[in-house]
Amino acid sequence: MDKPDYLQGNVDSWQQEAVNYVEAAELAWASPEPYWGIWRIPNREVGFLPDSLAGQRCIELGCGTAYVSAWMVRRGGDVSAIDPTPNQLATARRLQQEHGLDIDIREGFAEQLPFADDTFDFAISEYGACLWADPYLWIPEAARVLKPGGQLAFLTNSPLMVMCTPDYDADGPTKRELLRPYFDMHAINWPDEPGSTEFHLPHGEMIDLLRANQLTVERLVELRAPNDATTRYLWASPEWAHLWPSEEVWFVNKSAT
Repeated sequence: MDKPDYLQGNVDSWQQEAVNYVEAAELAWASPEPYWGIWRIPNREVGFLPDSLAGQRCIELGCGTAYVSAWMVRRGGDVSAIDPTPNQLATARRLQQEHGLDIDIREGFAEQLPFADDTFDFAISEYGACLWADPYLWIPEAARVLKPGGQLAFLTNSPLMVMCTPDYDADGPTKRELLRPYFDMHAINWPDEPGSTEFHLPHGEMIDLLRANQLTVERLVELRAPNDATTRYLWASPEWAHLWPSEEVWFVNKSAT
């Protein structure tokens, strides 16, 4: 498989953005409890990571600075992490050394994973492959490398948030009006982020895609911003996200047969 056309644009964008995520990475690696998404919701309220991953092979898809991988290792997992952005991986490898954690960190892309079929018990993506890779490419790969009975969990923006967010940050945060259609949602290019491509699917299409790859939805958790939520992102409105889901977590299982 050749590299997807959009991949280099996303890598170039994150090569520049990586410096802006170093401080957040350092805080996340040092945190005793995982927290998730733009509202930093504690894991105990979401259950995104199991309490124990002892004896399990785990992979983080689009790991960025790999703090999720660090949290998995501390829960006993045997962890691999993959991402296409060298500057993000440089931060990940530095923090890995500083914290003394054993993680197999690789440069690569989730649309073509360098692992054999049926390798992993658990796969996860938080705003990694699930946002920046074409789901019609990365989901079949995730399913391929999962063992029968394995679990995939991923966290990304909700389609509703995408439909209600203006093209430009200067136009303010997420609105109460629909600004783009729900049907035919797939690749999205934000004018404020030239060259980069996000991917979002309507729920029905996502479920069909998962089922086509022997993945069955166990839960869909729509995250709610806490009353006192704050964020660094100009497009994200805590008030909006307290009334409507800005983020969602999918828990899916691969067929055991």
